[in-house]
Amino acid sequence: MSDPRIYRLLDASSNRAVEAVRVVEDIVRFIFNDQMMTREWKTFRHDLCSVLQVLSIDMRLAFRQADADVGASIALGSEMQRGSVAEILAANLARLQQSLRSLEEAGKLIDADAAQKIEALRYESYTLAAASQTIGVSIDRLQQVKLCVLIDGGASDQQFCRLIDMLVSASVGAIQLREKKVDDSRLMALARILVAKTRRRKTLSIINDRPDIAALAGTDGVHVGQEDLSVRDARQIVGPQSVIGVSAHSLDQLNRAVLEGANYAGIGPIFASKTKQFATHGGISLLKEVVNQTALPLFAIGGIDTKNVDTVIEAGAKRVAVAAAITAAPDPAQVVAALHQRLDFANSQAESPDENTPSR
Repeated sequence: MSDPRIYRLLDASSNRAVEAVRVVEDIVRFIFNDQMMTREWKTFRHDLCSVLQVLSIDMRLAFRQADADVGASIALGSEMQRGSVAEILAANLARLQQSLRSLEEAGKLIDADAAQKIEALRYESYTLAAASQTIGVSIDRLQQVKLCVLIDGGASDQQFCRLIDMLVSASVGAIQLREKKVDDSRLMALARILVAKTRRRKTLSIINDRPDIAALAGTDGVHVGQEDLSVRDARQIVGPQSVIGVSAHSLDQLNRAVLEGANYAGIGPIFASKTKQFATHGGISLLKEVVNQTALPLFAIGGIDTKNVDTVIEAGAKRVAVAAAITAAPDPAQVVAALHQRLDFANSQAESPDENTPSR
């Protein structure tokens, strides 16, 4: 039999791990109001508690000596200081992962199978931690972005520049360059114009499909589709500070986007689009299915205009991505203003956290 005092270490690490995961779960549940991540962390907590059952509670209690803990009186000033929810989240994620490692190593002396399961949970925690922290960052960074306008290169540089200037002046939150009919040299030139026009302004510059162009031009981000590079691969190109959006046509695709670290998702197509053809349309039913599943910023996309945007908002959307309804309009600024008015009202009327939040 191994040194029975190992149970003292296992007891302390078990308590730390379970306490930390509860804090994380409470943050994604009550602060982020994220049903998907609440479900993930709740499942994680239950799996962890199930593994810990192999540790004899009698032995744990027998060696539990909190009053004699030589480390209890050692306190760092930073431990009692937290400047934000993000800091609380980061501290408890670190505490969880460190405790899991301690459990894994000490558990090898008691039950190799349990130690292996804890190792698997530790690796799972890395994925869940990254996704949870990305959601927090994305909520903050895209808080004011309610309208994304998709544009192409236009008939000339002058027309392209005039459109961007108008959109920026109208306080559009993001402009996404979606241009598939030009060569890479021309696409790079357009991307650099977009960056120059939006630099130090509140409008984000996004490139469609091409993380390489986004990285070279220095845009704020890139948007990828289901047939493009994955979010994780795109992140390797554009780096940690770039915004990455992904198209999601189902709840499963949205779940994957969240766990891969996307900063936002485009949900659709909601209606038939004049600028992009799809074999099928998820429609309002798709929007209703996914809109309350995650706190990650979601943009309804596909055929949205001033005539149907209220239907989209009623389905739960707080953000929309629009193309032809603005770019092909006789007065694009007027359409932007009308959409902003509807979206601003919807966001001001947003309900408090859902009463149907998952139970403990």
